[in-house]
Amino acid sequence: MIIAANLKTNLTRKQTTEYVNELEIFLNKNNISQEVLVFPAASSLNAHSGKVTIGAQNAYAAKSGAFTGEIGQDHLDEFGIKTILIGHSERRHVLGESQEELVKKFNFYKDLGYKIVYCVGEPLEVREAGEKPMMEYISAQYEGIDVNYENLIIAYEPVWAIGTGLTPTLQEIETIHKDLKKKSSAPLLYGGSVKVTNANDVLVLNSVDGILVGSAALYVEHFCRMCEYAQNIENNKLIKGNNV
Repeated sequence: MIIAANLKTNLTRKQTTEYVNELEIFLNKNNISQEVLVFPAASSLNAHSGKVTIGAQNAYAAKSGAFTGEIGQDHLDEFGIKTILIGHSERRHVLGESQEELVKKFNFYKDLGYKIVYCVGEPLEVREAGEKPMMEYISAQYEGIDVNYENLIIAYEPVWAIGTGLTPTLQEIETIHKDLKKKSSAPLLYGGSVKVTNANDVLVLNSVDGILVGSAALYVEHFCRMCEYAQNIENNKLIKGNNV
């Protein structure tokens, strides 16, 4: 499974370093073998070696250049970062990134062989319009994206559930994940008000390959527990498989 933390505009470099170190200790102490990704704020990026993979929340589709306020490939190379989050709803809806811009960014970092966590999801008014409009809306977010890219991870995040405490039902998550898996064989994560109290229930769903956690991941002890949930689920699957 893949357990990812999007720290957004939170935690200084010092706090992030402490966070990652504490997480690393926990993963090693508890023999966690799941894939763990952490996406810090740009100013908190740092080199790290261990079980935790550090990724960028965003970067411009350029090595460097006259792009005020952005970071590029050179900045990521300095810290050995080869993982990036693209298409998060806050980039789309708050900062106004278009599908065209996201495709350009996707292709730039794809050509460099980066692991890409690509986010899709719908706002509340689209969900309330019905299943067909909702799936059409989400399908448009796949346009121009190489769904067969070997280093692709897709994260489904219903926009209306991010940071609101609201979540789809488990059945709704299972249903839409099944539909989205028809579009790509890439691992499919669920995000949207994932917290320590519901993470285990989400992770046990057959169509869920992991979770992308936002505000709840700011508590490192909570994020550690989610990593432990994923490990226990995988261990139980192995035990059941061996008993068949």
